[in-house]
Amino acid sequence: MSAAITPPALDSLLAIRDRLRTFADERDWNQFHAPKNLAMALIVEAAEVVEHFQWQEPFRDPELPPDKRAAIGAELADVLFYLVRLADRLDIDLGAAAADKLAANAARYPAERVRGSARKYDEYDR
Repeated sequence: MSAAITPPALDSLLAIRDRLRTFADERDWNQFHAPKNLAMALIVEAAEVVEHFQWQEPFRDPELPPDKRAAIGAELADVLFYLVRLADRLDIDLGAAAADKLAANAARYPAERVRGSARKYDEYDR
């Protein structure tokens, strides 16, 4: 019996990016990975995530059976893959962009001012 080959961990955005680059290169798929196509695929996959929650009661956290949780996990992975691939094709450092956006959101939504409210940042002065 041969030992199973364990793939490298996908524990960072850079590792995911590198694995997706290799995956696309091995299949000659870069020709199809124009930013427009990747953005469209990202939206399609996000819609597939939403589909799992369609018709559920609003504001209720669902208790998901293991098979449903696994199916949602697979769709979330697809969303992540297209997001990382799109950022890569546009030469955007997704980690840096996320850090910048989090800092901007912290400035727009100071915790002491917005705690417990879902209003948009421009609605707090009204």
